[in-house]
Amino acid sequence: MAFDWLTGGSTPQFWKNYVALFEGDDKEHRRYVVFDMEASGLDWKEDVILSIGAIGVVGNAIEVGDFLQVFVQQDKFTTQSVALSGVLKEPKAEKFVEAEAMIQFLNFVKDATLVGHNVNLDIEMINQALKRLDLGRLKNPIMDTNTLYQRWKDLPDDSHISLDELCDVLKIGKSDRHTASGNAYTTALVFLKLKRKLGI
Repeated sequence: MAFDWLTGGSTPQFWKNYVALFEGDDKEHRRYVVFDMEASGLDWKEDVILSIGAIGVVGNAIEVGDFLQVFVQQDKFTTQSVALSGVLKEPKAEKFVEAEAMIQFLNFVKDATLVGHNVNLDIEMINQALKRLDLGRLKNPIMDTNTLYQRWKDLPDDSHISLDELCDVLKIGKSDRHTASGNAYTTALVFLKLKRKLGI
C-alpha cells in the first residue's frame, strides 16, 4: 500500500527527508515559497484543502519554473462553498488524494520560508492535513505579507488589509485572483515589493 504508515507502518521516508532538511544551518541562499490555497471553508478544524498554488522566490526574483499547483480530491465540500474559487473552473485537472497532495507540497517547499497573506489559516489547515496522516507539524519559518505591511507602515498588530487593498497600495495589477495559483503569484509580487522596502 502506498501509504502503509497510516496502518501502523514506520515513519515514511518523505517525512524523514523533510525533517532532515532542518537539521543544518546553511541559510546563505534563502529560498522563499509563496503559497495560497482554496479550501471548503474558513474553519481549520473542520474544513479541508481543495487546491494549493505555490511559487519559489530567491533573492529579489520569482524563480521561473519553480512552481507547484495541486488539486486535492475531497468529498467534504459543497459547490456553493467554493463557487468563487478556481477549483470548479478546472474540471479536467488531475486531483490527488490528500496524502499525495501533502507529499507533493512538502517535497516542493523543502526547508524554504513559507510566505502568504494572512497565512495563519493556511498553515493550520496544512497542519490539520498532516495530523490526519499521523505526521508532525510544519517546521518551515513563516512570513505573512500582512505583518510585513504592518511593519512597513508602523501599524498595530491587529490591523488587517486585504490582498486586493495591498495590491492597490503597492500599485500591483490584480489578475486571476480567485485561484490558489493566481493568488500565490499576486502575493509573490506583493512580497517582493515589501521585501525591498523593508530591506529583507
